[in-house]
Amino acid sequence: MKIFLGIDLGSTTSKAVIIDGEGQIIGRGITNTRSNYEVATQIAQNEAEFNSRFTLLHRKLKSEPNGSVNWDVLINQLENRFHYLQYRNRFYRLLDKIFENAAKLEDKTLSEKIIVLLKKIQDGLLSEVKDKFISGAISLTSEFFRDLFSTEYMKAIQNEDKNYYDQLVALYDRSITPVENEKLSFDFAELAEEAIELLPENSYQKDNLFRKNLEDIESLSMEPSDYIGTGYGRQLLPFEEQHIKSEILCHAMGAHAYFPETRTVLDIGGQDTKAIQVDKYGLVTSFQMNDRCAAGCGRYLGYIADEMSISVGELGPLAMNSDYEANICSTCTVFAGAELREYLNLGEKKENILAGLHKAIVQRAFALLARSGGVRNEFTFTGGVSRNQAVVKYVSQMVEQNYGKLKINCHPDSIFMGALGAALFSSRRK
Repeated sequence: MKIFLGIDLGSTTSKAVIIDGEGQIIGRGITNTRSNYEVATQIAQNEAEFNSRFTLLHRKLKSEPNGSVNWDVLINQLENRFHYLQYRNRFYRLLDKIFENAAKLEDKTLSEKIIVLLKKIQDGLLSEVKDKFISGAISLTSEFFRDLFSTEYMKAIQNEDKNYYDQLVALYDRSITPVENEKLSFDFAELAEEAIELLPENSYQKDNLFRKNLEDIESLSMEPSDYIGTGYGRQLLPFEEQHIKSEILCHAMGAHAYFPETRTVLDIGGQDTKAIQVDKYGLVTSFQMNDRCAAGCGRYLGYIADEMSISVGELGPLAMNSDYEANICSTCTVFAGAELREYLNLGEKKENILAGLHKAIVQRAFALLARSGGVRNEFTFTGGVSRNQAVVKYVSQMVEQNYGKLKINCHPDSIFMGALGAALFSSRRK
C-alpha cells in the first residue's frame, strides 16, 4: 500500500503523521524535541509507523466476522503495553547511566550510599509508570519518557534522605540528555509479542484470528512513497530541499483537511504564534506571525510552570478554577514572571494569577489575528497550546466578543495539524 509521511519539527515537540492513499491518517507519532534533531525526527517517525501498524491491525480485525471480541478495547490494551515496553527499555538504559555517573563520584563513601539508595527505589519507579500504562492513565501531556521518569524519580527521592537530594537531582540531569539522544531501535514484532503476554487472561490474546492478522501486519513495509518536513526547525531536518515546506502552508492545509469550511486558523506553538487566513482550498491568503518573543507561546507557559514549580499540564486546570483574572500588564515573559512573583508575595491565589496569564496569552494572539484579517467563517485553533483548556476558554470568549458567534474548531489532533498538512502535500505531488 502507498503511504505518505509528514514531519513537523517544532521547538518543543516533534510530530509525525502517516496517511494512506485516500488521505486518511493511519499513524501519529510525537516526542519532545531534543538537541539532536535527527534523533527526534527518527523517534517521531518510528512512533507513527508503530501506530500505523496498530491502526491497520484494528481495521483488519474489525472487518472480520467475529462479534464476540471487543477489538477496540483489545487493540488499545495492546498498544498501551507496547508503549510501556518501549518505556521500560529506556528506563533501564537511563538507570544504568545514573549508576555509572554515581560510581564516578570522587567521594566514594557518598557514591556507595547513593548507589544503595538508587537500588532501593528503582523497582518502585518502574512499577508506578507500568501501572499508568496498563490502566490507560497516561495523559496526553505527560506521555514523553523524560516527563514520566522525572515525575516518579523526583517523588521517590523526596521521600528519601534529604542529604542526598541535590546530588540525586544532579545525577539525573547529567544522565538524561545523553540517553534521550541515543538511537534506540525497537523491533515491532518482538515488542508486540511481548505485549500480548501482558494482556489480561480473558482478552483473546491466544485467538488464532488475532495472531494471524498481527503476523500479516508485522510484515508490511512502512516505507513512505513520499515525505515532507515542516515546522519551526524544518531547516534542521535531515531532508533534501525538495522535501521541506513552510509551516504556515502545512498548518493551513492540515486544518482545512479536518474542517473544510475553515477560513481562519490560529496556531499557538512552543516558539511562535501564527494567525492564518485560508481559502476554500486550504491555501493561505494572508498571515501574521510572532516569532521574536516567547510571550504568548508554549515556551511562555513552560517558564511560568517553572516559576510556580508545577508541570505545564497543571496550568490549565488550575486557571479554570479561578475566581477572576488577575490583571497582567506586561507583554514580556521575564516581566510577566516578575508580576507573577509580586502577586504571590501579596497573597493572591495562584489560580487567579494563572487565569490572568492565560488571558494575556490569548490577547496577544488576537492582536495578530486582527492584523491578518480578523476571524472569518469557521475558526480553527491548532498547535500544542490548544490542549490547554484555559487557553481554549479565552479563545472562545474573545472570538464571540470580537467577531460574534462563529463555529470554533479545536480537535484532539490539533497538535498534529502541521505534520498532517505536510503529509497531504507529499501525497499530492506528481
